[in-house]
Amino acid sequence: MEEQTQQVRHFREGEEKGKKRRWYSLIDKIWATSNLEEAFREVKRNRGAAGVDGMTINSFESELESHVQALQHTLRTKTYRSKPVKRVYIPKGDRTQRPLGIPTVGDRVVQAAARRILEPIFEEVFLDCSFGFRPGKSAYMALQKIGKDVMDGYTFVIDADLKSYFGAR
Repeated sequence: MEEQTQQVRHFREGEEKGKKRRWYSLIDKIWATSNLEEAFREVKRNRGAAGVDGMTINSFESELESHVQALQHTLRTKTYRSKPVKRVYIPKGDRTQRPLGIPTVGDRVVQAAARRILEPIFEEVFLDCSFGFRPGKSAYMALQKIGKDVMDGYTFVIDADLKSYFGAR
């Protein structure tokens, strides 16, 4: 089982038996039926509200095959266009509101499908000290790393955009 997992990981990372592959086009990997279906399963696990089109995850799933085929067709023919993002406001503890954008289920599926293919390729070249929007990394981990570096005596300037992340004004 572990060997099979490694093979899948190596395929995604573009490696074949220790040899790096060079990808010239990845779109066919993104629109692959199996990738779009697994992307939908990720979207379903994350739950979430309907976007501007009003389609829920359950209604998307009820006709999964036709929705996946439609997304696949628009990606193949280069006619895919994301829909507007639904804007809602979530109350914060200080009585202000935080804006939240909710993409349609179909758009979330396409985003997840692209991430599933692209993330392993780019993750390989990111430095461990890069924390922004990375799997298994968080702003709090970045702060811990900064604190440790300061305690270890480092005096170099660290460029970190944390203000916008925490919603400070």
